[in-house]
Amino acid sequence: MIISFPAVAATTGLERALNVVSLFTLVMTVPQVLSIWIHHTVAGVSLLSWSSYLIAAVLWMIHGVRKRDRSIYLPCIGWIILDLAIVIGLIAFRAAG
Repeated sequence: MIISFPAVAATTGLERALNVVSLFTLVMTVPQVLSIWIHHTVAGVSLLSWSSYLIAAVLWMIHGVRKRDRSIYLPCIGWIILDLAIVIGLIAFRAAG
């Protein structure tokens, strides 16, 4: 059985912009993670919201893997890591506080 992948189209300006924005939003989430894990500041951070973001990232990653689209599933790995860090931190530090 031969597995073939569809030809990769040339990257458009919009796709490049989306990649930059995706990386930018990941980087902009890091301060939230650091605030929770270093300063244990969890006030005003919604467990429901971040859990929803985590579920969405997992679903998008599954979709990206099924479509074999790295531009979808690779950023999702970063989002899953960051969302998990926030969710786990919220649970850990709310229980401790």
